Amino acid sequence: MFVDEKVHEAQILNGKKISEEILKNASAEIASIKEKHPSFSPGLSILQVGNREDSTVYVGMKVKTGTSLGFCVNHVKFDKNVTELEVLQSIDNLNKDPSVHGIIVQLPLDCFEKIDSAKCTNAVLPSKDVDGLNEVNAGRLSRGELKSCFHPCTPHGCMELLKHTGVEIEGKHAVVVGRSKLLGSPMANLLTWANATVTICHSRTKDLDKMISLGDIVIAACGQAEMIKGSWIKQGAIVIDCGINVIPDDTKKSGHRLLGDVEYSEAKKRASWITPVPGGVGPMTVAMLMKNTLESAKSQLF
Repeated sequence: MFVDEKVHEAQILNGKKISEEILKNASAEIASIKEKHPSFSPGLSILQVGNREDSTVYVGMKVKTGTSLGFCVNHVKFDKNVTELEVLQSIDNLNKDPSVHGIIVQLPLDCFEKIDSAKCTNAVLPSKDVDGLNEVNAGRLSRGELKSCFHPCTPHGCMELLKHTGVEIEGKHAVVVGRSKLLGSPMANLLTWANATVTICHSRTKDLDKMISLGDIVIAACGQAEMIKGSWIKQGAIVIDCGINVIPDDTKKSGHRLLGDVEYSEAKKRASWITPVPGGVGPMTVAMLMKNTLESAKSQLF
């Protein structure tokens, strides 16, 4: 248990710095493999439908990072008028391509004709599902078969951040705020299999402030700017803020600023560790994607 004593200022979990170290290690591992297998090149294909500005930015980050590591990155972009059948056919072709080790379906799908995103992510072979969104990988994760599935990148990144604190997860009370299939639910699964006692909160949770105040670890994934107040945080808790909320701000050149789901300025006065927004969870998500893709490529090599 944590000692309930005053924490004057939380230590910052710098996701940018930690992710750079992970990518540096990945680059060194690739170089080592290439000494014995010169043609080794992890292949990553990213499917994007439409022209959402945020998706284009995220895809650009993935392409840039993968290319810098020596990955063969293929950005497959469809217009808004693409059909579901065309997307599924493209996924099928990539599934059959031995040079492709990882396939991402960038969500959301920005299209005129409704496309079932779940059908698309489930069409990706589990062995190439480096985003961890396929229902087969999700099922394995929920059953605790952690070595036989890819872990979704953002929850995976959160676990790496927790590891960086040096605090033992086992026996801690973790509160996950959010239950989405992409983040909240798999996050709760990973914490459960790390032997934490997990409480999942959501929009219908009563007395949310009281629930959060019990958490030794708080994972914020509710998608509402500063919904979690600093005064709710238990003294000495670890706070991982997955929120990225765009707020208008005329004082900024861009016209907006980013806020997390946690009231950072107050929470850092009570937490022992906390992630900033931006620069916390975001960079870790991309790093975990690269790590998953590298692992997929290695599994087909050895």
